[in-house]
Amino acid sequence: MDITKLIRKNILNLKPYTSARDLYNNPNFVLLDANENNFGSTFDEIPGLELNRYPDPRQNEMRELIADTFGLKKEQLFFGVGSDEIIDLLIRIFCEPGKDSVIIPEPTFGMYEVFCDINDIETRSICLNDEFQLDIKAIKKSFDKNTKIIFLCSPNNPTGNLLKREDVLSLCKSINSLVIVDEAYIEFTGDLSLAEEVKNYTNLVVLRTFSKAWGLAGIRLGYSVSDPEITDYLFKVKSPCNINTLTRYAIKKAFQNSEIKNEYVAVTIKERAELINQLESLSGILKVYPSDANFLLVKVENAKKLQQSLAEKGIIVRDRSSQLMLENCVRISIGTKEENIQLLQAIKEIV
Repeated sequence: MDITKLIRKNILNLKPYTSARDLYNNPNFVLLDANENNFGSTFDEIPGLELNRYPDPRQNEMRELIADTFGLKKEQLFFGVGSDEIIDLLIRIFCEPGKDSVIIPEPTFGMYEVFCDINDIETRSICLNDEFQLDIKAIKKSFDKNTKIIFLCSPNNPTGNLLKREDVLSLCKSINSLVIVDEAYIEFTGDLSLAEEVKNYTNLVVLRTFSKAWGLAGIRLGYSVSDPEITDYLFKVKSPCNINTLTRYAIKKAFQNSEIKNEYVAVTIKERAELINQLESLSGILKVYPSDANFLLVKVENAKKLQQSLAEKGIIVRDRSSQLMLENCVRISIGTKEENIQLLQAIKEIV
């Protein structure tokens, strides 16, 4: 597929912002080009961090770290301020406001539609089937020449299930648009990522995040794996220094502690199984849906009342009843063993 035929013409012709340092990337040079404070930084608690200098706009150190760790190519990688920034950038690169459309199988993560609305892009909602899997025929029926992106979330939020690999790849093969797969929760599946398929499908973009399994929601960092041509356009349209130096430092430290991430994932999966078991035994719980993520979708008799009653007991869950196919459903994140016990006791008292 020729990706350039999907990209907005003004983006194809865009001249990105460049600095003098882009032309002369030598750490031994005297840096007098960016009007920084050459005397130092007022924050000096972390030795060796040059916080008085602008961070590397090409994200080289982090891209090399991810490429080496996961067997990817540096040229496939781009980092954003959370996956949210990358979603917004991809819409801006590929979709002409007031003209193009995006397909969103629902129920799913609400921010895809929000970013489309912000950018004046039509969204076409397609219901997932009864098993919360893709309805390929309905997606193809809704597709037309102005459809530029299909957003998929796998494992899906809030249903919790992994989308069938063969369905996702069949869309990549048969539809002339970008297929974006958001894998925010993929670590909780045994890491059944589609990232390795990017080399086979130029229109596939996989999004990953450090907010969930890595426990780094506070630093707001995500990355995409895509054909190098798409990665180049992401660099072309992003703000020059979107990822700050403290965030880069946190990621390096996190990877040195990757065994802790593995422990978090293992205990989450264990607690998930136990919580499913316990919830299914309670009256008032109509259904606990299978989950490949770090949360459960639970159908109850009255979702709004349960959410409010739990809040009165100091426990916050998410009422998802307003979404397609999710009447009287709540989404419950997997907590610690102590938090899960507290949740179960509260539900017993309420029901």
